[in-house]
Amino acid sequence: MKKLLALALSLALVGCVSREQKALDFLYKYMPLADSTDYPREFFEKAVHQSFVTRSEMPWQVPDVLWNHFVLPLRVNNEPLDSNRAVFYAELKPRVENLSMTDAILEVNHWCHEKVTYKPSDGRTSSPLQVVRTSWGRCGEESTFCVSALRAVGIPARQVYTPRWAHTDDNHAWVEAWADGKWWFLGACEPEPVLNLGWFNANAARVLLTHTNAFGYYDGPEEVLVKGPNYTTINLTSNYAPVSDVTIRVMDGEMPVEGADVRFCIYNYAEFYPAVLKKSDAEGEASLTAGRGDMLAWASKDGKFAYSKFSVGKDSLVCLKLSDAWVDMPEAIDIIPPVPGGSEPEVTPEQRAENDRRFAYEDSVRTAYMNTFVKDGDPLVSASEGNYKVIGEFLAAHPDERARELLNSLSLKDLRDVTMEVLEDSYTATESILCPRVENEFLVPYKHWFLSNIPAVQQEELRNVEALRKFVTDSIKVLETPYAWTIPQSPISVWQTRRCYANSRDIFFVSLARTLGIDARKNPITGKVQIRLNGEEWSNVNFTPLSVPKGKGTLKLSYSGKAIPNPEYYTHFTISKIENGAPKLFSFDDGELYTGGGSGFKEHFAGGISLEEGAYMLTSGARLSDGSVPVTLQFFTVNADKTTRAELILRETLLSGSDATLAAPLKYGEEADAAQITSIQAQ
Repeated sequence: MKKLLALALSLALVGCVSREQKALDFLYKYMPLADSTDYPREFFEKAVHQSFVTRSEMPWQVPDVLWNHFVLPLRVNNEPLDSNRAVFYAELKPRVENLSMTDAILEVNHWCHEKVTYKPSDGRTSSPLQVVRTSWGRCGEESTFCVSALRAVGIPARQVYTPRWAHTDDNHAWVEAWADGKWWFLGACEPEPVLNLGWFNANAARVLLTHTNAFGYYDGPEEVLVKGPNYTTINLTSNYAPVSDVTIRVMDGEMPVEGADVRFCIYNYAEFYPAVLKKSDAEGEASLTAGRGDMLAWASKDGKFAYSKFSVGKDSLVCLKLSDAWVDMPEAIDIIPPVPGGSEPEVTPEQRAENDRRFAYEDSVRTAYMNTFVKDGDPLVSASEGNYKVIGEFLAAHPDERARELLNSLSLKDLRDVTMEVLEDSYTATESILCPRVENEFLVPYKHWFLSNIPAVQQEELRNVEALRKFVTDSIKVLETPYAWTIPQSPISVWQTRRCYANSRDIFFVSLARTLGIDARKNPITGKVQIRLNGEEWSNVNFTPLSVPKGKGTLKLSYSGKAIPNPEYYTHFTISKIENGAPKLFSFDDGELYTGGGSGFKEHFAGGISLEEGAYMLTSGARLSDGSVPVTLQFFTVNADKTTRAELILRETLLSGSDATLAAPLKYGEEADAAQITSIQAQ
């Protein structure tokens, strides 16, 4: 009998190990390259084991396909990975183990609200544990945190994203969770008495597009927008709004064009944002299911392009004929968003009162934690909020100007989540450029690693900028996997593996250059890698053979409108360069966009701005209070060493009508007045 029991136990253990190994293999098959190079295998082994423990202890009975794609994966978006799965489970298990699945979802969201509330910040996503330490985050961070918490207790969850609202200038992310055979939605860290209820119900009913990324190759009932090599983007729009199908047919003369890029664009932030990119098939067609409002289709191939507004629900087939010419006159395009609609689930007065009571209590719990932050004294310490111990101890250990210069080189979000190891690494690398941050990468202590692992002779060679550029070009294999889910790799793993995607190559170059004392950066507007020697002008570093340098000209805009005294970039107009037949937005530092800033016409454009020679598009419009926008498109050419003049048009007859009022930007957590992603790419 003992032998039989021992054999049974042995077989059970083998089966358990086999299941965990298969799950681990599944993660490694589809995880972004950076996850496989920047985190040790033991990290994922522990997470997988914890996931199986949770599955055995929780009563949910989740189907394998949903568990594999929406519970097992640690990664939600582009956040740094951490050990939240075990930490969150330990706190949440006692609160949910005896609840129904829907009640457990609601309870998890109450717990999330105890920990985190909303506040806007820059575009870098902090990890779930970092967000808890800070106690607040933007909607993308709240939803990443909430999805992580739900997955920690074994409930399938996914981050839902509308890349752009149709009726107001903004976007939003929230959460869907699976229970009792269906998906439900909720506002992350915004608990309600019931599911399918949030401040954004009315807004979601007016979406043109919502989607989510499922880990790996997911074959579910939803429409597939993208099948990338390690993720599947699925269309969730029909969960929220009335939808219809539209087909774009691309022609060159009378012949269908296969392989054309077809962009389905939403007007928002004064541009036609490419929310979905598809390839036309052998019949020249690409299709989309979307909410019933106005969009712009833009098709391009081999430098030719064509575009047209279409109305989902009215236009089922739109034909575009490619051309290398454009309309010389300003073109008026009136954009109408989906009509208001939607409904809310019933909530009894008793449910609302109880939820309000809990909401207030949760606010008090979080506020009590936030009151432990250092509010007075050194402004760097107070700005670090929940990370005050790290910043305070660092300044206490280094009471000098170098330490303060290092901290001042970081963003406010960096102050809230940077580690002591990163700070000490940069502070003590006295011959290096001080700032460790290049872009939105996860900071690691890389400078002393480079100085310890690169031979001194090679370090001296690489202090020559051309030698460094040649080393990176010749030694680092830049991957070009179409539609891959990419996360920035650490500079150390790029050196170790000698392979990465282009953005990680750029971050690696800047990081290594700074370690060696070379002033380097990624230009916040152009995204190009640049170096500066002896305090001179920034110059570009090119990793591919140079084409003939393009000359530059000047664009001078004039504006005679009255309704809006000083139009703002991103709010009332944008400029895009036409490259290979497709518009590429001329961008300012995206921090301005995330914090609601912009660039006024009078301050930055009336006197002229320098642009590379080429073809450009000026998009302008001011959103009205019903959400519609009278848009004007203009094309023009900038020639080298010459000045191009164009008029910024905001159509006054519509803006100044007796019943027309301009729309105020939608504030988070507010309903729009009743009268008021990372673009998806698919093969």
